[in-house]
Amino acid sequence: MPSLDRHNDVFVLNLGDGENRFHPDWVAAVSAALDEVEKTNGPCALVTSAAGKFYSNGLDLDWMLAHSDQHERYVFSVQKMLARMLSLPVITVAALQGHTFAAGAMFSLAHDFRVMRADRGYWCLPEADINIPFSPGMAALIQCRLAPQTAHEAMLTARRYGGSDAASNSIVDQAVTEDAVLATAFEIAQSQASKAGDTLGTIKARMYAAVLATLRDATAPLG
Repeated sequence: MPSLDRHNDVFVLNLGDGENRFHPDWVAAVSAALDEVEKTNGPCALVTSAAGKFYSNGLDLDWMLAHSDQHERYVFSVQKMLARMLSLPVITVAALQGHTFAAGAMFSLAHDFRVMRADRGYWCLPEADINIPFSPGMAALIQCRLAPQTAHEAMLTARRYGGSDAASNSIVDQAVTEDAVLATAFEIAQSQASKAGDTLGTIKARMYAAVLATLRDATAPLG
C-alpha cells in the first residue's frame, strides 16, 4: 500500500513494491496522502515513487471483473484522483523507476514533472491493444500533457517508450540512470517547494480548467 514520508520540504509518496494497480483501497490511500500534503502550510512539494519492477500498471482489472456492478463508480474515483493530482497546489514530480502503463501512465502525466530510468522500463498507453477505450476525461488529460503528434502515436499505436525515447518525445522531462531517478526527482521538487500555495493552485486550476471539468464529470461516458 502507498506510504507517505516527509524529508524537509519534500513529501515522498511511495506507491508500493508490486504492480501498484489502482485497487479502491490503494486509491483511498493515495487520496489520504494528498490530503496531508495539501493541508501543509509553507514550502512543500511532492515526489511519487515506487520500488521494484513497476511504477504502476494502472486500473485493477481483476477487481473490476469481480465487481462489474461498480465499474462506473470505480473509474470515476480514479478520474477524481487524476484531477486531484493535476490540480494539487504544490509542485509534483513522478520518479518512474519501472514500467508505467495505462492509467499508471496517465497518473504520471498528472504530475508537473517526470523523471524516468533511461536503460530499463517502458511508458505505455496499451488501451488500443487491450480494447479498452479512453474515457473523455482520460483522453483530455493525455492530450493536454503531450504534444499532439506524441499523443496521437501513444494513444493509437500503444507504442512502448523506453526512457530515452520518452525523453526525446517530451513524455518525461529527464531520463537518467537507475540510481539517479529518485534523487533527480527530489532535487526538482526541492527547488520548486517555495511555490506551494493558493497561487500555484489557482494557476493549475485555470490552466487545466476544461480537463479538470471533464475528469470530474460523473455524467460523462466512461468506456
